[in-house]
Amino acid sequence: MNFVKMHGSGNDFVVFDARQMDVDWSVQSPKICDRHFGVGADGVILILNSDLADLRMRMYNPDGSDAEMCGNGIRCFTKFARERHIVPWPENELTVETLAGIRTVEPLTSGTVERVRVGMGKPILEPNKIPVDPQHRLALVGRREQVAQWPTTSSTAYFEPEGEIVLDWPVAIPGNNFYITGVSMGNPHAVAFLDSSIDEINLHEIGPQVEYHPLFPNRVNFEVVNIIDRKNLRARVWERGAGATLACGTAACAIAVAARLHGYIDEVVDIDLPGGQIRISWDGNQEIYMEGPATEVFESQWGA
Repeated sequence: MNFVKMHGSGNDFVVFDARQMDVDWSVQSPKICDRHFGVGADGVILILNSDLADLRMRMYNPDGSDAEMCGNGIRCFTKFARERHIVPWPENELTVETLAGIRTVEPLTSGTVERVRVGMGKPILEPNKIPVDPQHRLALVGRREQVAQWPTTSSTAYFEPEGEIVLDWPVAIPGNNFYITGVSMGNPHAVAFLDSSIDEINLHEIGPQVEYHPLFPNRVNFEVVNIIDRKNLRARVWERGAGATLACGTAACAIAVAARLHGYIDEVVDIDLPGGQIRISWDGNQEIYMEGPATEVFESQWGA
């Protein structure tokens, strides 16, 4: 089976044109993603036919589970589809069916695709839709101190969600307490803003404890964030089913939403992740837009 190894901001994938393939990907993906005995990747991306959009994307994690959506993955998907002429493009945009809904992607360069802008949909904030189980919520004695007291201006206004949202809910794990803001981008995220440096967090130890915390019935992606200023954030990510990764597009979106809900940032923010920078734009009400690179590493074959 022919494949292309690609990455978006260091978040790496093995991409297959799977339109004519009959494969049990839940079995093959762990083998392919193994960094010692396989190709090595944070996930497997499949290009498939769609009855609803130009193409359909499916992603499998290194543990064999599938993900509803992958922001860095869809940029690589776009580069693959565009450069290999899988679909005719009368326009510059491409619609992609995902388990989180249809997404519209736009290559920002002609010919070789270096960067891609993705319409990531609206964030989901209702606890039961993220989902978050309030039965496992700790009693909130008092609101946490703000990470920084940013001035509130009209440019930072955001919509008022109906009902309660998961804003600074406490999560206790052995030896650590976090206040998380919950956001779904089609997949669930728990965002924690820290006063201390994110570099001090043992993400390999803490990440699995948050991912499998009973507060999150479908498990969760976990992000720790430092605020630099109103236009720049630093973050690290623990991805559900994949572990610590160098970047995550849906996580970048969730981080921007959480930061905007707190009033920490303006409409456009650059998020620095270990693998590179992702730009997020959100007016606080409509669709979120993500912009970042897509890079091809090599082509090869996998023997199932």
